[in-house]
Amino acid sequence: MGNSCCFVCACVDQASIGVIEKWGRFQRLAEPGFHLLNPCAGQWVAGILSTRIQSLDVKIETKTKDNVFVHLVCCIQYRVVKQNADDAFYELQNPREQIQAYVFDVVRALVPRMTLDEVFEQKGEVAKSVLEELEKVMKEYGYSIEHMLMVDIIPDASVRKAMNEINAAQRLQLANVYKGEAEKVLQVKRAEADAEAKYLGGVGVARQRQAITDGLRENILNFSGKVEGTSSKEVMDLIMVTQYFDTIKDLGNSSKNTTVFIPHGPGHIRDISDQIRSGLMEASSAKLNVD
Repeated sequence: MGNSCCFVCACVDQASIGVIEKWGRFQRLAEPGFHLLNPCAGQWVAGILSTRIQSLDVKIETKTKDNVFVHLVCCIQYRVVKQNADDAFYELQNPREQIQAYVFDVVRALVPRMTLDEVFEQKGEVAKSVLEELEKVMKEYGYSIEHMLMVDIIPDASVRKAMNEINAAQRLQLANVYKGEAEKVLQVKRAEADAEAKYLGGVGVARQRQAITDGLRENILNFSGKVEGTSSKEVMDLIMVTQYFDTIKDLGNSSKNTTVFIPHGPGHIRDISDQIRSGLMEASSAKLNVD
Protein backbone atom coordinates (compact mmCIF):
# COMPACT_ATOMS: atom_id res chain seq x y z
CA MET A 1 0.00 0.00 0.00
CA GLY A 2 1.61 3.28 -1.07
CA ASN A 3 1.85 6.60 0.85
CA SER A 4 0.10 9.64 -0.57
CA CYS A 5 0.79 13.33 0.12
CA CYS A 6 -1.57 16.33 -0.41
CA PHE A 7 -0.35 19.95 -0.52
CA VAL A 8 -2.30 23.17 -0.60
CA CYS A 9 -0.97 26.34 -2.23
CA ALA A 10 -1.16 29.65 -0.33
CA CYS A 11 -0.15 33.08 -1.52
CA VAL A 12 0.54 36.01 0.78
CA ASP A 13 0.27 39.47 -0.77
CA GLN A 14 2.94 42.15 -0.54
CA ALA A 15 2.74 44.35 2.59
CA SER A 16 1.02 41.50 4.40
CA ILE A 17 2.04 38.72 6.76
CA GLY A 18 0.42 35.28 7.08
CA VAL A 19 -0.13 33.30 10.26
CA ILE A 20 0.36 29.53 9.81
CA GLU A 21 -1.10 27.09 12.33
CA LYS A 22 -0.58 23.38 12.74
CA TRP A 23 -3.38 21.46 14.40
CA GLY A 24 -4.76 24.73 15.80
CA ARG A 25 -1.46 25.86 17.27
CA PHE A 26 0.72 28.71 15.97
CA GLN A 27 3.60 27.35 13.91
CA ARG A 28 5.21 30.24 11.99
CA LEU A 29 4.77 33.50 10.11
CA ALA A 30 4.51 33.47 6.32
CA GLU A 31 6.30 36.24 4.42
CA PRO A 32 4.79 37.68 1.24
CA GLY A 33 5.00 35.14 -1.61
CA PHE A 34 4.03 31.55 -2.53
CA HIS A 35 3.76 28.88 0.16
CA LEU A 36 2.95 25.14 0.18
CA LEU A 37 0.96 23.81 3.09
CA ASN A 38 0.25 20.19 4.02
CA PRO A 39 -3.30 19.98 5.30
CA CYS A 40 -2.78 16.32 6.09
CA ALA A 41 -0.21 17.43 8.64
CA GLY A 42 -2.67 19.97 10.05
CA GLN A 43 -1.15 23.05 8.40
CA TRP A 44 -3.38 25.90 7.30
CA VAL A 45 -3.44 29.70 7.05
CA ALA A 46 -5.15 30.98 10.17
CA GLY A 47 -5.16 34.58 8.99
CA ILE A 48 -3.39 37.36 7.13
CA LEU A 49 -2.49 40.70 8.66
CA SER A 50 -1.71 43.87 6.73
CA THR A 51 1.56 45.59 7.57
CA ARG A 52 0.50 48.85 5.95
CA ILE A 53 0.10 51.98 8.08
CA GLN A 54 -3.50 52.30 9.16
CA SER A 55 -5.30 55.38 10.39
CA LEU A 56 -7.83 55.68 13.17
CA ASP A 57 -9.77 58.88 13.88
CA VAL A 58 -10.93 59.31 17.46
CA LYS A 59 -13.30 62.06 18.65
CA ILE A 60 -13.16 62.70 22.38
CA GLU A 61 -15.39 64.92 24.50
CA THR A 62 -13.83 66.16 27.70
CA LYS A 63 -13.80 69.13 30.08
CA THR A 64 -10.98 71.58 30.65
CA LYS A 65 -9.76 73.06 33.93
CA ASP A 66 -11.90 76.18 33.43
CA ASN A 67 -15.06 74.03 33.02
CA VAL A 68 -15.35 74.27 29.24
CA PHE A 69 -16.53 71.21 27.35
CA VAL A 70 -14.47 70.60 24.25
CA HIS A 71 -14.25 68.00 21.49
CA LEU A 72 -10.80 66.78 20.48
CA VAL A 73 -10.28 65.02 17.16
CA CYS A 74 -7.20 62.79 17.13
CA CYS A 75 -5.70 60.83 14.26
CA ILE A 76 -3.63 57.76 15.23
CA GLN A 77 -1.46 56.06 12.61
CA TYR A 78 -0.37 52.55 13.51
CA ARG A 79 0.89 49.37 11.89
CA VAL A 80 1.56 45.70 12.68
CA VAL A 81 5.18 44.83 13.50
CA LYS A 82 6.19 41.94 11.25
CA GLN A 83 8.33 40.23 13.86
CA ASN A 84 5.49 40.30 16.39
CA ALA A 85 2.58 39.68 14.04
CA ASP A 86 1.59 36.58 16.04
CA ASP A 87 1.03 38.73 19.13
CA ALA A 88 -1.05 41.17 17.08
CA PHE A 89 -3.11 38.27 15.73
CA TYR A 90 -3.72 36.34 18.93
CA GLU A 91 -3.61 38.93 21.73
CA LEU A 92 -6.11 41.56 20.54
CA GLN A 93 -9.47 40.75 19.06
CA ASN A 94 -10.28 44.35 18.11
CA PRO A 95 -7.15 46.57 18.13
CA ARG A 96 -9.00 49.70 16.97
CA GLU A 97 -11.31 49.68 19.96
CA GLN A 98 -8.35 49.02 22.25
CA ILE A 99 -6.39 51.98 20.84
CA GLN A 100 -9.45 54.21 21.12
CA ALA A 101 -9.93 53.23 24.76
CA TYR A 102 -6.32 54.12 25.62
CA VAL A 103 -6.63 57.46 23.83
CA PHE A 104 -9.78 58.27 25.80
CA ASP A 105 -8.06 57.37 29.05
CA VAL A 106 -4.94 59.48 28.46
CA VAL A 107 -6.71 62.55 27.05
CA ARG A 108 -9.37 62.63 29.74
CA ALA A 109 -6.65 62.39 32.39
CA LEU A 110 -4.49 65.17 30.88
CA VAL A 111 -6.85 67.81 29.45
CA PRO A 112 -8.85 68.46 32.68
CA ARG A 113 -5.62 69.79 34.22
CA MET A 114 -5.32 72.44 31.50
CA THR A 115 -7.34 75.55 30.64
CA LEU A 116 -8.88 75.96 27.20
CA ASP A 117 -6.17 78.39 26.10
CA GLU A 118 -3.48 75.97 27.29
CA VAL A 119 -5.10 73.14 25.32
CA PHE A 120 -4.84 75.23 22.15
CA GLU A 121 -1.29 76.30 22.93
CA GLN A 122 -0.03 72.87 24.02
CA LYS A 123 -1.92 70.51 21.76
CA GLY A 124 1.43 69.13 20.59
CA GLU A 125 2.26 68.18 24.19
CA VAL A 126 -1.10 66.43 24.52
CA ALA A 127 -0.47 64.46 21.33
CA LYS A 128 3.04 63.57 22.52
CA SER A 129 1.74 62.27 25.85
CA VAL A 130 -0.88 60.11 24.13
CA LEU A 131 1.73 58.80 21.68
CA GLU A 132 4.13 57.79 24.45
CA GLU A 133 1.43 55.97 26.38
CA LEU A 134 0.12 54.16 23.31
CA GLU A 135 3.61 53.10 22.22
CA LYS A 136 4.33 51.64 25.62
CA VAL A 137 1.07 49.69 25.76
CA MET A 138 0.54 48.61 22.16
CA LYS A 139 4.14 47.45 21.72
CA GLU A 140 3.31 44.44 23.90
CA TYR A 141 0.57 43.45 21.47
CA GLY A 142 2.69 43.64 18.31
CA TYR A 143 1.59 47.10 17.16
CA SER A 144 3.73 50.15 16.48
CA ILE A 145 2.24 53.64 16.84
CA GLU A 146 3.78 55.70 14.04
CA HIS A 147 2.17 59.11 14.54
CA MET A 148 -0.34 60.80 16.78
CA LEU A 149 -1.93 63.98 15.43
CA MET A 150 -4.24 66.38 17.23
CA VAL A 151 -6.33 67.28 14.21
CA ASP A 152 -8.87 69.66 15.71
CA ILE A 153 -10.02 71.25 18.95
CA ILE A 154 -13.70 72.19 18.90
CA PRO A 155 -15.14 74.09 21.88
CA ASP A 156 -18.85 74.56 22.34
CA ALA A 157 -20.49 77.04 19.93
CA SER A 158 -21.33 79.50 22.73
CA VAL A 159 -17.73 79.37 23.95
CA ARG A 160 -16.39 80.07 20.47
CA LYS A 161 -18.77 83.04 20.16
CA ALA A 162 -17.62 84.39 23.53
CA MET A 163 -13.96 83.99 22.56
CA ASN A 164 -14.55 85.89 19.32
CA GLU A 165 -16.34 88.66 21.22
CA ILE A 166 -13.45 88.94 23.69
CA ASN A 167 -10.97 89.14 20.83
CA ALA A 168 -13.08 91.76 19.07
CA ALA A 169 -13.37 93.81 22.28
CA GLN A 170 -9.62 93.71 22.84
CA ARG A 171 -8.95 94.83 19.28
CA LEU A 172 -11.53 97.61 19.62
CA GLN A 173 -9.91 98.75 22.87
CA LEU A 174 -6.51 98.83 21.20
CA ALA A 175 -7.97 100.75 18.26
CA ASN A 176 -9.48 103.32 20.65
CA VAL A 177 -6.10 103.74 22.35
CA TYR A 178 -4.43 104.43 19.01
CA LYS A 179 -7.27 106.76 18.01
CA GLY A 180 -6.94 108.69 21.29
CA GLU A 181 -3.18 109.03 20.80
CA ALA A 182 -3.74 110.32 17.27
CA GLU A 183 -6.32 112.87 18.47
CA LYS A 184 -3.95 113.96 21.24
CA VAL A 185 -1.13 114.55 18.75
CA LEU A 186 -3.54 116.40 16.46
CA GLN A 187 -4.75 118.68 19.27
CA VAL A 188 -1.18 119.40 20.37
CA LYS A 189 -0.20 120.29 16.82
CA ARG A 190 -3.27 122.50 16.48
CA ALA A 191 -2.40 124.29 19.74
CA GLU A 192 1.19 124.76 18.60
CA ALA A 193 0.01 126.12 15.25
CA ASP A 194 -2.48 128.45 16.97
CA ALA A 195 0.21 129.73 19.35
CA GLU A 196 2.62 130.27 16.48
CA ALA A 197 -0.08 132.06 14.47
CA LYS A 198 -0.92 134.34 17.42
CA TYR A 199 2.75 135.06 17.97
CA LEU A 200 3.28 135.93 14.33
CA GLY A 201 0.06 137.99 14.37
CA GLY A 202 1.33 139.94 17.37
CA VAL A 203 4.65 140.52 15.66
CA GLY A 204 2.78 141.79 12.60
CA VAL A 205 0.59 144.15 14.63
CA ALA A 206 3.63 145.49 16.48
CA ARG A 207 5.45 146.11 13.21
CA GLN A 208 2.34 147.73 11.75
CA ARG A 209 2.02 150.11 14.69
CA GLN A 210 5.73 150.82 14.58
CA ALA A 211 5.45 151.66 10.90
CA ILE A 212 2.45 153.92 11.57
CA THR A 213 4.31 155.70 14.34
CA ASP A 214 7.38 156.17 12.18
CA GLY A 215 5.22 157.46 9.34
CA LEU A 216 3.43 159.93 11.58
CA ARG A 217 6.70 161.19 12.99
CA GLU A 218 8.15 161.66 9.52
CA ASN A 219 5.02 163.44 8.27
CA ILE A 220 5.04 165.79 11.24
CA LEU A 221 8.70 166.66 10.76
CA ASN A 222 8.32 167.18 7.03
CA PHE A 223 5.20 169.32 7.38
CA SER A 224 6.71 171.42 10.17
CA GLY A 225 9.87 172.00 8.12
CA LYS A 226 8.08 173.01 4.93
CA VAL A 227 5.25 175.12 6.39
CA GLU A 228 6.50 177.89 8.63
CA GLY A 229 4.57 178.89 11.72
CA THR A 230 2.96 175.47 12.31
CA SER A 231 3.40 173.53 15.48
CA SER A 232 3.55 169.80 15.98
CA LYS A 233 0.15 169.84 17.64
CA GLU A 234 -1.50 171.45 14.63
CA VAL A 235 0.13 169.00 12.27
CA MET A 236 -1.03 166.09 14.45
CA ASP A 237 -4.59 167.42 14.49
CA LEU A 238 -4.55 167.67 10.70
CA ILE A 239 -3.29 164.11 10.31
CA MET A 240 -5.88 162.80 12.75
CA VAL A 241 -8.69 164.54 10.86
CA THR A 242 -7.43 163.06 7.59
CA GLN A 243 -7.30 159.55 9.06
CA TYR A 244 -10.74 160.03 10.59
CA PHE A 245 -12.28 160.84 7.22
CA ASP A 246 -10.43 157.95 5.60
CA THR A 247 -11.94 155.62 8.19
CA ILE A 248 -15.46 156.89 7.51
CA LYS A 249 -14.87 156.44 3.79
CA ASP A 250 -13.73 152.82 4.27
CA LEU A 251 -16.80 152.06 6.38
CA GLY A 252 -19.06 153.47 3.70
CA ASN A 253 -17.39 151.56 0.87
CA SER A 254 -17.57 148.20 2.67
CA SER A 255 -20.53 146.11 1.40
CA LYS A 256 -20.63 143.89 4.51
CA ASN A 257 -21.40 146.70 6.94
CA THR A 258 -24.92 147.67 7.90
CA THR A 259 -25.87 150.83 9.74
CA VAL A 260 -23.08 152.17 11.96
CA PHE A 261 -23.63 155.12 14.34
CA ILE A 262 -20.51 157.22 14.80
CA PRO A 263 -20.39 160.49 16.74
CA HIS A 264 -19.44 163.08 14.15
CA GLY A 265 -18.58 166.72 14.40
CA PRO A 266 -15.66 169.07 14.95
CA GLY A 267 -15.90 168.66 18.69
CA HIS A 268 -15.74 164.89 18.48
CA ILE A 269 -12.72 165.06 16.21
CA ARG A 270 -10.98 167.29 18.75
CA ASP A 271 -11.85 164.77 21.51
CA ILE A 272 -10.41 161.87 19.51
CA SER A 273 -7.26 163.87 18.86
CA ASP A 274 -6.89 164.70 22.53
CA GLN A 275 -7.36 161.06 23.52
CA ILE A 276 -4.70 159.83 21.10
CA ARG A 277 -2.30 162.58 22.16
CA SER A 278 -2.83 161.70 25.84
CA GLY A 279 -2.15 158.04 25.10
CA LEU A 280 1.08 158.85 23.31
CA MET A 281 2.21 161.13 26.12
CA GLU A 282 1.46 158.45 28.75
CA ALA A 283 3.37 155.85 26.76
CA SER A 284 6.35 158.18 26.42
CA SER A 285 6.26 158.94 30.15
CA ALA A 286 6.12 155.25 31.03
CA LYS A 287 9.12 154.57 28.76
CA LEU A 288 11.13 157.34 30.43
CA ASN A 289 10.32 155.95 33.90
CA VAL A 290 11.48 152.51 32.86
CA ASP A 291 14.74 153.85 31.45
